[in-house]
Amino acid sequence: MATVKLSFSPAPVHVRTARLVGVAVARRAGVREDLLDEVRLAIGEACTRAVALHRQYGLADPVYVEMSDSGAYTVRVVDRAPIEASIGLAALPPDELAKESLSEDALTTGVGFALLAGFVEDLQVRPVEEGVGTEVRMVWPVRR
Repeated sequence: MATVKLSFSPAPVHVRTARLVGVAVARRAGVREDLLDEVRLAIGEACTRAVALHRQYGLADPVYVEMSDSGAYTVRVVDRAPIEASIGLAALPPDELAKESLSEDALTTGVGFALLAGFVEDLQVRPVEEGVGTEVRMVWPVRR
């Protein structure tokens, strides 16, 4: 069992590094080759969403990513934005979302959940256990 932990400042340039590390850890953990594109896209989307929330709310806190291969490949992406911000746009119906005048960061956070649901079968979004923020948890099966 191995766990890899990353934290990075909320700058879009760091999302690429998180994706690259995420795919390398997934491959080592035994995620099937045909799922690696899904892993790359999902980690990229979850991290992009977290960075956008931090930027939208002017938060300097780092984005936290944890990858673990204990029984399955699990990735957790944690932001420190208010939970209402994370869930609020995701709850809007698509026609209402289209009418809103949103910043690029706000639009990224709202569309992020819909994209993640398309990439990841086992997806959970919940408030963090301690403090303010949201945890996006994604799980993929591994071969042993």
